[in-house]
Amino acid sequence: MTEISPFKATVYNHDKVKDLSKVYCPPYDVISKKDQSMYYKRSPYNFIRIELNKESAGDNARDNQFSRAKKTLDRWLKSGILSEDKEKCFYFYSQEYYYKGERKSRLGFLGLLKLKHSSKAGVFPHENTHLAAKENRLELIKKVKANTSPIFVIFSDTDRIMKRIFDKYILGNQPIIDVYDVEKVGTKIWRLSDPAAIDLLKKCMEDKSIYIADGHHRFEVGQEFCNLMRKKKKVFTGNEDFNYIMTYFTDLNAKDLQILPIHRLIKKIPNDISALQGYFSIEKIKDKYELFALLRKAGFAEHAYGLYKGGNFYLLRFNNSANLDEFIETGSKELKSLDVSILQHVIFKKLNIKDKDVIYIKDEDAAIETINDNKAEAVFLLNPVKIDQLRAIAGGGEKMPPKSTYFYPKVLSGLTINRFSSLK
Repeated sequence: MTEISPFKATVYNHDKVKDLSKVYCPPYDVISKKDQSMYYKRSPYNFIRIELNKESAGDNARDNQFSRAKKTLDRWLKSGILSEDKEKCFYFYSQEYYYKGERKSRLGFLGLLKLKHSSKAGVFPHENTHLAAKENRLELIKKVKANTSPIFVIFSDTDRIMKRIFDKYILGNQPIIDVYDVEKVGTKIWRLSDPAAIDLLKKCMEDKSIYIADGHHRFEVGQEFCNLMRKKKKVFTGNEDFNYIMTYFTDLNAKDLQILPIHRLIKKIPNDISALQGYFSIEKIKDKYELFALLRKAGFAEHAYGLYKGGNFYLLRFNNSANLDEFIETGSKELKSLDVSILQHVIFKKLNIKDKDVIYIKDEDAAIETINDNKAEAVFLLNPVKIDQLRAIAGGGEKMPPKSTYFYPKVLSGLTINRFSSLK
């Protein structure tokens, strides 16, 4: 059974912070060093100082990015920059944005998801994680004793639960947050405190399977932190606040749920790619516009890849879809049929491309520019993972290769903070 709960979010105090548009940032894992500096400059109260505090050459066990994040949180609470809501709420969250010139919107809500450690817990991750990222987030949560940014999950809302509750209890009310971020994504937040609506939402979610879209590292860290705190407790009930993780919920059936591909920049690649012949048809394409159009069209029915190297564009079509077992020994048919799996097990193996020479990038134009600037030798361009593939693989207990999906837009950090009052 899926258990969710409202919570008393810690939020920015509107009386103290006049321009809320400058204080939010994305989750830590999509923030580059350049972006980190930019967010630092946007406001002295930008949440980057908690979410991803800068490292320093003089960092040590007592003074480091995590201890500074803790000091910043404490200082902002003491000065009133941040304050805790007086009652438990769910927080409805609307995002409006443009993608390739098309206007889109996504509705979800923020709440707490109870952490369960059974394999039958009804929460399905879809990607493998990296140890270094988990270690980083564990150090932060141990210091600040709070969820600073939510995990992002999807569920099948065929009964339109969210929309019905939003229309009945929220539509027409003024949002508590109404901002645009640096990517021009419009964000609106409303509190839902009505007891009847809260009970309805909790009840309707009980039978839902939950698929993690974004935040796999934070989810695993939440479980690990819960176990650490559990061992410290003489009496453990399972209902302590650290048994829950702050979560953004949205509908996996929504037409504007946007999954973007993550492309692969290659630092070193053979000049001769003839090793792929016989496995792929390789067609030279005149420019990137034609390539992107052909790649998207091909993606509906076959495994196809764009390749840019040496100033030339190519379209690669996989010829051996029926013989994937020849290349990929383990995993379900769905996992083997992922474009990223074929890329990794066939293309990279045939061209002897090493993991250390692969860089992940979501912006295809930036990837092409990187090649033109001679900062890498090639880029493989992919189509996005389909939602049905994610459900089948995650629901079957399998994991995709890292960086298989990029859900867009990201859920902002700093909109709500979930502090563990039992650990204060």
